[in-house]
Amino acid sequence: MRTVDRRKFLKYCVNSAAALGLSQSVVGRLQVALAADAVGLPAVIWLACSNCTGCTVSLANRISTDHPTDIADLLVNTIDLAYHPNLMGAAGDLAVDTLYSAANGQYVLAIEGGIPTAFGGNACMLWTDDGHDVTAMEAVQVLAPNALAILSIGTCAAYGGIPGGPASPTGVMDVRTFTGRPAINIPGCPVHPDWVVWTIAQLLAGNPPALDSEGRPTALYARSVHDRCPRKGTQEASTFAEQGRCLKAVGCKGPETRSDCPTRLWNGGANWCIGANSTCIGCTSSKFPHGWSSFYKGQVV
Repeated sequence: MRTVDRRKFLKYCVNSAAALGLSQSVVGRLQVALAADAVGLPAVIWLACSNCTGCTVSLANRISTDHPTDIADLLVNTIDLAYHPNLMGAAGDLAVDTLYSAANGQYVLAIEGGIPTAFGGNACMLWTDDGHDVTAMEAVQVLAPNALAILSIGTCAAYGGIPGGPASPTGVMDVRTFTGRPAINIPGCPVHPDWVVWTIAQLLAGNPPALDSEGRPTALYARSVHDRCPRKGTQEASTFAEQGRCLKAVGCKGPETRSDCPTRLWNGGANWCIGANSTCIGCTSSKFPHGWSSFYKGQVV
């Protein structure tokens, strides 16, 4: 990766410390790395397994006036994105060759989606190598052992999510369970783009984030949504679209869900689920979605 690209990202992390919630110790380390003008960041290999690509779409929607200004700036110009089936320019054999070349060096493995294990893994093919269709299961088995770090991007990768629900015939497993290796879970359906950027910044600073019992960075997922919700303590709504009222009685999972959505907001700070009079559906939890059934109390008519 080019020195100027690394400097862009480190400078962005330092300048955006408050927005990303970085501690001063992490900012200091980033400043040291920036001053040293170090090179040689590991490549990023991003696999799209059993998923809807929603987490990639969410990350692609990140727009900023600072570097990285958008997904291309982040994953092409600032960290060495070696392989991403949706975002890279190469395709076919050239893309596969690029992936294998990156896998011969140091790399971070980012996995979006769960790992289908039924039918020999043949429910999910990622690429073709010399006539052999490589399954998601096979790709993860090959790449996970040598990765410097593994990022489970989104709830499907972190906990199985929708593809891993009880009715799933494909035997989807989450990344940690399948690999038997530690992984940083960054759940969300979809994941918030800032959560991915924040985690990458921690790794660049040589400061792997502390994780909770569900493998999530505690700095991002320590407090419940309800704890910081502006509707906490207000009269409970008896139906939807009651502006400003607490939505617990109509199925909001905020009291049991951990994330910083109430303070970080979404879409560049425009709004968030409860702000739009929708309930929190608990998408950052290992219970999502089947563990939350049903969403409503009492009889629904």
